[in-house]
Amino acid sequence: MRILGVDPGSAATGFGSIERVAGRLVHRRHGVLRPPAAASLATRLAFLHAELLAIVRAETPDAVVVERVFLASNPRSALVLGQARGAVLACLGEAGVPVVELSARQVKKSVTGTGAADKAQVQTMVVRLLSLPEIPAADAADALALALTHAQAGPLAELPLRTRRRSSRQAMTRLVLERMS
Repeated sequence: MRILGVDPGSAATGFGSIERVAGRLVHRRHGVLRPPAAASLATRLAFLHAELLAIVRAETPDAVVVERVFLASNPRSALVLGQARGAVLACLGEAGVPVVELSARQVKKSVTGTGAADKAQVQTMVVRLLSLPEIPAADAADALALALTHAQAGPLAELPLRTRRRSSRQAMTRLVLERMS
């Protein structure tokens, strides 16, 4: 199974590809896409779309994991990040690959053991988990962490979540009815 992680951003979009080989997770490649800073937003988004599409076609992932949007303190930053994320999702939709979305907190907790980990902790654990020779850039490390989180969940990630719990009263009623019959 090959998994591509993508950490979207308008200035820097990290990507990282891993593969499960004989029960082990193996690093394939990683990097950061940096659109021209002086270009218009439309040009930067087109750049992200085209470059990511080329990576998806080259890597042929079985799944792509994208970081879910977080709340930003600056509304303009949140809007631009949302537009970059939209370009990424449009690209993945065009490529026809399954997309999984995870929050940064889920990924940090999975990779480091705490949802409040900082970038340096994530980078360190990604290096250890994938036996990388050097520390990747923060955006690429985040993308690799996304892929690792999905890979480590394995078949559990595909299980449906139970959305409604039976109340204890319902459970007791069911038990009584079963015993009566």
